[in-house]
Amino acid sequence: MSPFLDSVQQLLLRDLSKLETEILAYANAERVWRVRGEISNSAGTLCLHLCGNVQHYFGAVLGGTGYARDRTAEFSRRDVSVAELVAQIRAARHAVEVTFPKLDDQRLDDNYPELVFEHPVSTRFFFIHLVAHLGYHLGQINYHRRLTAG
Repeated sequence: MSPFLDSVQQLLLRDLSKLETEILAYANAERVWRVRGEISNSAGTLCLHLCGNVQHYFGAVLGGTGYARDRTAEFSRRDVSVAELVAQIRAARHAVEVTFPKLDDQRLDDNYPELVFEHPVSTRFFFIHLVAHLGYHLGQINYHRRLTAG
C-alpha cells in the first residue's frame, strides 16, 4: 500500500476509534441524543452520519461491500442504543479494513466514481475531504459531550 493510502487508512481507523471512545464516554444514553439551543444535531445523529458516510464512500463505492446507505435515516433516527451506535462504528472500521487493501495509487488520480460535488474530483482529493469531514464532526461530538455533561 502506498504511503498516502496507508496514511488515510490510519487516520480513518484512528478517528473511528476516537468516535467509539466519545460515544462510550457519555454518562448515559439519553445524553447522546440531547439537543439544545442552536445545536440541531446530536452526537447520535452525527455518529450515524459518519458511519453511513464511511460505509458508503469507502465500503460500498470502492470496496463493493454492498452497503446500502439511507442518508435520510442518518438524520431522522432517534434514540438508537449506544450498543447499536458502537456496532455501526465497528462496521465502518470494517469497511475501511476490507477496502484499503484493494486500492492502489493509480486509482487515486482517477475521478472518484460517484459524483458528489457539482463537478468531478479526484479520488485523492475526495479522500482528503472525507478524512477532514470525519475529524470535523468528531470535534463536534467531543464538544457536544462536554456541553451536555453538566
